[in-house]
Amino acid sequence: MFSGGILLSGKMKKLTIKQADLKGKRLLMRVDFNVPLDPNGVITDDRRIQASLSTIQYAREQGARIILMSHLGRPKGKVVPGMSLKPVAERLGELLDRDVLFAEDCVGDAVERSIGTLRDGDVLLLENVRFHPEETENDPGFSKQLARLGDIYANDAFGSAHRAHCSTVGVAEHFDIRVSGFLMEKELKFLGAAISNPKKPFIVMLGGAKIVDKIPVIENLVDRSDRLLIGGGMAYTFLKARGKEIGRSLLDASHLDTVSTLLDAHPDKILLPEDCVAADDFDFDARRLGNTRTVSVDEIPPEWTGVDIGPRTLERFTDACSEGGTIVWNGPLGVFELEGSAYGTLRMAQRLAELSDKGVTTIIGGGDSASAVKQAGVADRMSHVSTGGGASLELLQGMELPGVTVLSDA
Repeated sequence: MFSGGILLSGKMKKLTIKQADLKGKRLLMRVDFNVPLDPNGVITDDRRIQASLSTIQYAREQGARIILMSHLGRPKGKVVPGMSLKPVAERLGELLDRDVLFAEDCVGDAVERSIGTLRDGDVLLLENVRFHPEETENDPGFSKQLARLGDIYANDAFGSAHRAHCSTVGVAEHFDIRVSGFLMEKELKFLGAAISNPKKPFIVMLGGAKIVDKIPVIENLVDRSDRLLIGGGMAYTFLKARGKEIGRSLLDASHLDTVSTLLDAHPDKILLPEDCVAADDFDFDARRLGNTRTVSVDEIPPEWTGVDIGPRTLERFTDACSEGGTIVWNGPLGVFELEGSAYGTLRMAQRLAELSDKGVTTIIGGGDSASAVKQAGVADRMSHVSTGGGASLELLQGMELPGVTVLSDA
C-alpha cells in the first residue's frame, strides 16, 4: 500500500523536465520504445514512440543533448538482431523530421565517444538495454556505466516504471537531478488523482481474464469507489461465488472464498453481469468461436462458455457509468479480439467516449483496455489512455512504482 503515495497525498510530487536547466546538458532519458515489429523488422504500431515525442521535442528546443535508452522485447541478456532498436531510431527520425543517431550498444567507449560528438538539440538512441543481462538484475556496475553517459536523468517510460531495473532505478541513483517527462507526469496526474481525489461519483470497471491480477485492485479501490463493475472472464468466478452455474466459463476456484467475502462485504456496491453471450465452442488460441446466443447468467448451458456481456448488462453498466464523475476502466468485458464476442467491450468504449464528451473524466488503464478503445476508434476522445498496462495496474493496486519513487521530489 502507499505510505504517503505517489501524487496521491500531495507529499511526493516529482520534479518534471520543465524544472531542469537543460541547455548544453547531456539528458539521459528512459523511454518506452517497446514496439511490435513484424518478421521483417517493420514497426506495426508506433504509439509508444509518439507518446514521448513532446518530451523529446521540448528537450531539443531547450538545447539538451538527448540520449535515449529503452528495451524492446525479452532478449534475456543476449543480442537478438530481431529485437534491435535500429528501426525505432529510423521511425523516430521520421516523426521528428530530423536525423536520429543510433549507437550499436548502450555502454562502452564507442558509445561515450558518440555522445561526445553531440551538439545541442541532437538525439541519439542507444541499443536495447536488455541485450545486457545486468539490466534486469539492476546490477550496480552496469548502472554506473549507464550513468557516465548523462548529466541529468529523466524517465518518460511509465510502462516500465514498475520494474526495478538499471535503466529505471539503478542509474537514476547516480544523478542529483532526476525528473519525469511529460508522459510520466500525465500518467501520474490522471491515475494518481483517480485514486486520491476523484471527481465523484467514482466508478471503477474491471474486466479481463486473470482475476488474480484484479483482486488487489478491488481490495484497494472498493472502499474509495461508489460503484465497482465486474465484467470479462473474471466475472464468472464472481457469479460462481453467488451460486450460479457457469458452464465451461473461466473459473479461478482458488479465489472463490476471497470473491465471496468481497461480495458479502459490499453487496450494493459491486455490480455483476445479468446476462452474457455464450458459445458452444471456444478456443482462443485457435481463434475459434462456435455458435453463440445471449442468455441470462442463470441459464448458461452446461457445456457452453461465457465470452461477452449481454445487452442487459451493457445497459446496466452504462446506467452506472452515466452517474459517474470519474470512470476508471481496466480490462475488456469480453473476448474483444474475436468478432463474435467483441460487441460488449467495443460498445462500452463508445458509451464512455460519449460520457467523456460531456465532461466525465474517463481513464483507460492500459493493456487490452487501451487496445479496445483504439479498436473502437474512440481512444482520442477519452480523458486519458494509459501507456502502461502492468504499471497502471500496480498503481491502481496501491503499490509504489520503483521507477517513480526514485525520481527527485518537487
